[in-house]
Amino acid sequence: MASGVTVTDDVIKVFTDMKVRKSAEEAAKRKKAVLFCLSEDKKNIILEEGKEILVGDVGETVVDPYLTFVKMLPQNDCRYALYDATYETKETKKEDLVFIFWAPESAPLKSKMIYASSKDAIKKKFTGIKHEWQVNGLDDIKDRATLAQKLGGNAVITLEGSPL
Repeated sequence: MASGVTVTDDVIKVFTDMKVRKSAEEAAKRKKAVLFCLSEDKKNIILEEGKEILVGDVGETVVDPYLTFVKMLPQNDCRYALYDATYETKETKKEDLVFIFWAPESAPLKSKMIYASSKDAIKKKFTGIKHEWQVNGLDDIKDRATLAQKLGGNAVITLEGSPL
């Protein structure tokens, strides 16, 4: 069942910017991770103000982008997120966008229902996403090895430059 929620142009622009690889100068301004939420009237999916990590912040103000991202997730409400994962397998270095549907057990039932029924609206706009992950609590997401499994199973040997 669709909820009739609209994805704002800002959300689509962020996705497009994250998907397209840019020059080194522009890359620093690209988002490494971003959260999306429902607007107050529950009619639109919007960017959540201040909930982002820029590629240029990594190594400067952000030591571990994955842990910083996990800490951005609200304890008691749902969110959609895009995380640009950098990882290595024995053969190659890769970057993949991961679409995350965060629906913690502690979120209100109404919130879980509207986010679940609106997920298709945002997913349809995010064409070409290879990895989707529904997360129902911190235990599912706090360990970077869980994300590594999603990205490439046992083939992944580093995530964000750190060995697993």
